[in-house]
Amino acid sequence: MSATRLADLTEALLAAATKAGAGAADAIAVDGASVSVDVRQGRLEQAERAEGIEIGLRVLIGGRQACVSASDISARTIADMAERAVAMAREAPEDPWIGLADPDQLSPRRDAAGLELEDPADDPAASALEADAREAEAAALGVAGVAQVQSASASYSRRRVHIAATNGFSGGYGRSSRAISAVAISGEGLSMERDWAAESRIFQADLPGAAAIGCLAGERAVERAAPRRPKTGAFPVMIDERVAGSLIGHLLSAINGQAIARGASWLRDGMGTQVLPAGLDLIEDPLRARISGSRPFDAEGLATARRAIVENGVLMGWTLDLATGRKLGLPSTANASRGTSAPPSPGAGNVALSQGPKSRDQLIAEMGTGLLITSFIGATINPTTGDYSRGAAGFWVENGQIAYPVNECTVAGNLREMLMRLTPANDARQHLSHVVPSLLIEGLTLAGQ
Repeated sequence: MSATRLADLTEALLAAATKAGAGAADAIAVDGASVSVDVRQGRLEQAERAEGIEIGLRVLIGGRQACVSASDISARTIADMAERAVAMAREAPEDPWIGLADPDQLSPRRDAAGLELEDPADDPAASALEADAREAEAAALGVAGVAQVQSASASYSRRRVHIAATNGFSGGYGRSSRAISAVAISGEGLSMERDWAAESRIFQADLPGAAAIGCLAGERAVERAAPRRPKTGAFPVMIDERVAGSLIGHLLSAINGQAIARGASWLRDGMGTQVLPAGLDLIEDPLRARISGSRPFDAEGLATARRAIVENGVLMGWTLDLATGRKLGLPSTANASRGTSAPPSPGAGNVALSQGPKSRDQLIAEMGTGLLITSFIGATINPTTGDYSRGAAGFWVENGQIAYPVNECTVAGNLREMLMRLTPANDARQHLSHVVPSLLIEGLTLAGQ
């Protein structure tokens, strides 16, 4: 569906809301299509194509709001949605903090020009995706020691979104994504071990070859063969780059405006305090070209901009939308996100943690004896205290060298203390939305043998 048609739909939703008695409203229209292909044992296992349009409407009456959504875009449905939303809003609890942005707060930018979020190339044929999946599977099976490939997949998606509100905002943009993944298995029976590799890019031309992805999945699975349980005790832990972003994700969750406004965060009193080692910054930049988390404006029509979340180790601010900002007496950080069926809520996009001067291997050599984590399994995180416990697998390190694979272990600590003891490597991948290198953390508790 064209961008103009999506804009027309949001305007129709706003007009219907006003007619039904809403004091203010915002609307969203999303149109998308995706194709995914799975291959197994050299044969096509599954092929799916999904496409459709969804519309969402939020109405506000005083300090009350309600959201409705639909996949039918007929005039009758739009009118019914507006009437139902207004009726729901009149019965909703009052919230003095909700409301649209003032017109002078709105972003002058109404599209994603220059951000390169949508590949101009033709959509790939399903046969091309199947060929990629087959190539990835064959490459994984070609690695000595790989017993089977659990799955090999390739996918493509394209979507457009348009947001409009009765305060005068109207803007939209498109996104595309091309991905290849493989999961390989080594060993047989109860001794089977699996690992994976996957890559995704906005532009198809930027995507690594399918064979390289499949080969990496196979090599990783073979490396994990015949694992042991590690020692129990306090040891340094290296969190590999491909899972290190989860640790920074816990920090981002702790500074989310909703958690702070409820007082339910282990960082609720952390503004202006040291949360990372001195010299480290955590920067959010929603305007990076060809990055999946980029966007020109947020879900409330505010202009996005680069900001320092942590500067020289000190926490500089929360992640806020308009409502949580008002509740906390602070301006929005233009971090509102939303779908078609729920009101805006704050959420961080592109972030980058400072990298260190040393490689992962150099830090492993310096850690002596400890654990290199390459995957996590489950989690118990207390959002109020920051107590942290996760199942993990990876490799045991002896005398600064990887000695053997390990699994069935648990690592535990407290997030606030862990973040203050981390040392970053220099291996972060720049094409990711969360640019986080491998992280060495001193003195975590391991439960193994």
